[in-house]
Amino acid sequence: MTDTVTLATGLLLGFFSSAHCVGMCGGIMGALSLAMGQVSKSRQALILVSYNLGRIASYTLMGALVASVGEQLVEVGAWTFLRLLAALLLLAMALYLVGWWRGLTRLETLGGKLWRHVQPLGKKLMPVRTPGAALLLGGLWGWLPCGLVYTALGYAMIQSSIGQGAIFMTAFGLGTLPAVLLVALATTPAKAVLRSRFLRYGAALLLVIFAIWTAYGALGGHHGGHSHGSMPAQTTDSPSHQHHHHH
Repeated sequence: MTDTVTLATGLLLGFFSSAHCVGMCGGIMGALSLAMGQVSKSRQALILVSYNLGRIASYTLMGALVASVGEQLVEVGAWTFLRLLAALLLLAMALYLVGWWRGLTRLETLGGKLWRHVQPLGKKLMPVRTPGAALLLGGLWGWLPCGLVYTALGYAMIQSSIGQGAIFMTAFGLGTLPAVLLVALATTPAKAVLRSRFLRYGAALLLVIFAIWTAYGALGGHHGGHSHGSMPAQTTDSPSHQHHHHH
């Protein structure tokens, strides 16, 4: 049951926050499409799929890493702190999506310091001519500074195990796929829908709900120990319950 909840939450978080992805990853996907040049449509599709597989793989690795850190912090009694931190990140992302508060850009600035070391490696792989190069490029681009990814990682950190953290971030990456592929392959009207205020406000509302739910689990004492530390609805005897960049 826990796996299902984790997957569903990750998919929803990735999908409904994809309006943010369009500005960030959309440009990257457009550049990738141009960089492919005159290759066949089937080859283009293979390269795009490979790129996104690499990107999602990097999210999966991040999810496992932060969940392992989370496990260590839970051992020293930081469970409530971690859940409140995740709730605050979700709330910050909601405010970011609707343009009410841009505090998350500070996190992206910090991530940018790491990205400056990674970016030159990506440039060496351009133009992309093979699926292997696309896979590597996607793996690198997954580390692009993105408030949405950092928000998801905050949520991955409170999952109940390293595996759950990895599953959550894999689902998150899959959730971003529709928007990213639409931008790469589709027409201007599709992009307009993804940029719509309705989608952004809907995503923000969903994030606020997740934030309240997460904070309630921390303050309401529903964690039931480390084994089910991820969400209040994830204990084995409770009913199951159900976020661009990004990328």
